[in-house]
Amino acid sequence: MDSGLQHILDSGDRTLFDVRSKAAGPQGAAPITPEMLLLRPSGDLFGWTQNAGMGWDPALLGGKEFLILSTHGGIRAADGTPVALGYHTGHWEVALLMDAAAKELKSRGAVPFAAYCTDPCDGRTQGTTGMFDSLPYRNDAASIFRRLIRSLPTRSGVLGVATCDKGLPAMMMALAGTQDLPAVLIPGGVTLLPEEGEDAGKVQSVGARFSHGQITLEEAAEAMCRSCASPGGGCQFLGTAATAQVVGEALGMSLPHSALAPSGHPIWVDMARRSARAVLAMETRGLTMRGVLTDASVRNAMVTHAAFGGSTNLILHLPAIAFCAGLARPTVDDWTHVNRQVPRLVDALPNGPKMHPTVQVFLAGGVPEVMLHLRRAGLLDTGAMTVSGETLGTMLDWWEQSERRATLRQTLRERDGVDPDDVIMDPAGAHRRGLTSTVTFPKGNLAPGGAVIKSTSIDPSVVGADGVYRMTGRARVFRSEHSAVAAIKSGGIHAGDVLVLMCRGPMGSGMEEIYQITSALKYLAFGKHVSVITDARFSGVSTGACIGHVTPEALAGGPIGKVREGDSIEIVIDRVKLEGTVNLVVNGDAAEGARVLAARPLRDDLAPDAALPPETRLWAMLQDASGGTWGGCVFDVEAIGKRLTTSLP
Repeated sequence: MDSGLQHILDSGDRTLFDVRSKAAGPQGAAPITPEMLLLRPSGDLFGWTQNAGMGWDPALLGGKEFLILSTHGGIRAADGTPVALGYHTGHWEVALLMDAAAKELKSRGAVPFAAYCTDPCDGRTQGTTGMFDSLPYRNDAASIFRRLIRSLPTRSGVLGVATCDKGLPAMMMALAGTQDLPAVLIPGGVTLLPEEGEDAGKVQSVGARFSHGQITLEEAAEAMCRSCASPGGGCQFLGTAATAQVVGEALGMSLPHSALAPSGHPIWVDMARRSARAVLAMETRGLTMRGVLTDASVRNAMVTHAAFGGSTNLILHLPAIAFCAGLARPTVDDWTHVNRQVPRLVDALPNGPKMHPTVQVFLAGGVPEVMLHLRRAGLLDTGAMTVSGETLGTMLDWWEQSERRATLRQTLRERDGVDPDDVIMDPAGAHRRGLTSTVTFPKGNLAPGGAVIKSTSIDPSVVGADGVYRMTGRARVFRSEHSAVAAIKSGGIHAGDVLVLMCRGPMGSGMEEIYQITSALKYLAFGKHVSVITDARFSGVSTGACIGHVTPEALAGGPIGKVREGDSIEIVIDRVKLEGTVNLVVNGDAAEGARVLAARPLRDDLAPDAALPPETRLWAMLQDASGGTWGGCVFDVEAIGKRLTTSLP
């Protein structure tokens, strides 16, 4: 026999054949009563048998059971070295949080359980067909988490541990839907910046910069090696992962000052222990998610999102969380109203101006520090309940006088030489430094159903003195991200172009992120003079004059699917009034452009991506029936059922 095959079929160790069919089994007896045998479901009783079989002390089986859910990925040795890699640093270390929480529960007489549903990495799948599964994954994972919760019928409460772009929103959706149980969200924190090197957002543009001669091969290699300076946590910028942590805390689902903690640090592990205590206290008091998640807490989260200048992806995720909690979903008008009221107060990557990493935002005070300013401005409902068991107002009173606040802010001053008030500012200070509100929802003849732009991240040098970005440029049309990126790298895109990327909405590519494009433009000298219009979405770290979520999407008959190469497109974004337009114009006339579009047929080359998975096609249909992207891309069973019923013969 071939030696290679022999090595696969037989390890050559005869001791492996010493196999027994019986074992002594656990010692002791389950603490059951006659009433339990007569009245309890057989599953409850067999569950205790399984618990004893896994080694739990039979005498302690009567403790209350709590479930710890997680997005943990990879296999990590006790000393931290990798045995098998995870998909990303964000889920690499979160098992340490689970371990700390479980030990805390056990020490207090509870019986902890742990279950997992790992998450993908949007950074890893940028520019690949893996991105087609990114947003649809969120709904699938939320369903799995909810099924895992229901599959432990004896649970008294739930802890959810998650960090990144889709796993964390999925966890929040699952906990929000668990309305009759106490639940606490444990955010997985952030990774550290390298002492010398690039952040995880900038390093994703090494290919484009190398193609334009801005960096050498050696510089690219070193940057790629050093960017993730610590092995755990979400990316260092205020992208979707970090913004979701902020929103979770602002909703009251996490303990105060838990978002953006540095992964692997004692303060990060301590948060897990305290969260375990919190869920036990919630159970004792009878406080459940229904008492925490309210319309007031959703609005507080929107206000805090605006003050941070958070990722536009939360416009998809927060409505989904609200829907799962049985609350009204925020509308575009709601987001616009909030952003017109709320000043941006945080200077963080990628919005600037100084680009502080998220761990410095944490040291400056994080969510509660921002909320102190918002409370003084009268923008918060401080009566909203939190998982601490106290109202938001009480928690902010504690934070303002806490040793934790004073010590960490002083640490930022002494260790990094950064004034915390330059990271998190009061409204007057933010205004002096030119910080602008977060998002604008432009419309126009190319986006009659609306679109979104992170207007605060447009390069100030291309914005007029009146706060208005104006551009009229030549349309460069692409139907795939790959072809658009190839054009950027080869010199086919120039200042003054409007890059139009179509067929990348839910029906075309699962509404992929196109950070490959936006990151390339950000770090190329001419990039700030190029605009992007697409029915896809953007990474939370994207910057520039990039208009996404264009609706209707091309494959739904949207006018973006009628744009031709060389068309003249006019973009106007008012960063002060938070309003804007995106129009095809003829001789500078948007009305004439609208008439041209009305007379034009859709392009004959529109098609879904050939690699679009069938599961994602099904997701696109279901979320469209449920309110679409502006409704959070959820699965509204009632709406779907009505659509199916009316379509029957």
